[in-house]
Amino acid sequence: QVKLVESGGGLVQPGGSLRLSCAASGNTFSSAAMGWYRQAPGKQREMVAWINSGGTTNYANSVKGRFTISRDNAKNTVYLQKNSLKPEDTAVYYCKQLFPFTSWGQGTQVTVSS
Repeated sequence: QVKLVESGGGLVQPGGSLRLSCAASGNTFSSAAMGWYRQAPGKQREMVAWINSGGTTNYANSVKGRFTISRDNAKNTVYLQKNSLKPEDTAVYYCKQLFPFTSWGQGTQVTVSS
């Protein structure tokens, strides 16, 4: 089992930026595929972005061009840089290990509001 700890959430104004971090325990991070998901109030959890061990990335259409997922294998950390934030980006953001086995973080709240 891998432990994932997210950080970096908070309150930001529309148009602002925020960077989320997810630190993973263990020694398998460099071979893991990692993802960010979010869940807004009253909605289902949805995939935001993922990155595999080779650095290939994929994004939800709603965040393409605004969000960037990246990873630092030396720090066992995956990041989500979020720019041009909108009120509809408000959600709890979760980090997830997708491969070789699934594991979820506890989530971090992001609120976009003026």
